[in-house]
Amino acid sequence: MSIDPSSIPNFGGKQPESRGSGGPQGPIVPDQDLVKQLLDQMELKYVVDEEGDLAAPWEQFRTYFMFRGEAEQQLYSVRTFYDRQHELDAKPQLLEAIDDWNRRTLWPKVYTHTHDDGSVRLIGEAQMLIGTGVALEHFVSSTVSWVRASIEFDKWLVETLGLQQEVDLEKPDDAGGDAGGADDDGPKPA
Repeated sequence: MSIDPSSIPNFGGKQPESRGSGGPQGPIVPDQDLVKQLLDQMELKYVVDEEGDLAAPWEQFRTYFMFRGEAEQQLYSVRTFYDRQHELDAKPQLLEAIDDWNRRTLWPKVYTHTHDDGSVRLIGEAQMLIGTGVALEHFVSSTVSWVRASIEFDKWLVETLGLQQEVDLEKPDDAGGDAGGADDDGPKPA
């Protein structure tokens, strides 16, 4: 199974050339190799963790591409673990913010996880039932949209909760300025 490069939205890098398509394809059951091909074409770095899950790391979060279940009940999940720790006292404010996000957007649906040490982190998730097959175009566009939405959520949270000062304090000093003309399209893969 091959992904038509012209079906992938451009993330600012070089747009791959289309190999042409012979029309719509029938349903496919996606797998990890297909996701790797998509991430390669999107020019995103990825690793396979010790549990065999595919992960794309960014500076402030990691997005996992996971397949769970058997046969017709197989589920494809894109789950983002945001690294920013929040204090337990901030949980009511976090819940209010993510409730607002969850009401206004389709994905990722975001929830909190409180660790044993009392720190709170956020997790975003989108899922698709793939066991009976899905259209390749639907799979590609959903995966790309979910990745972009995960990035957008992080930017939105920083703006909504006024975390920009915290983000600026975490950055190392840059005495030379930005001579490279880098754009501000959000977190970059690590």
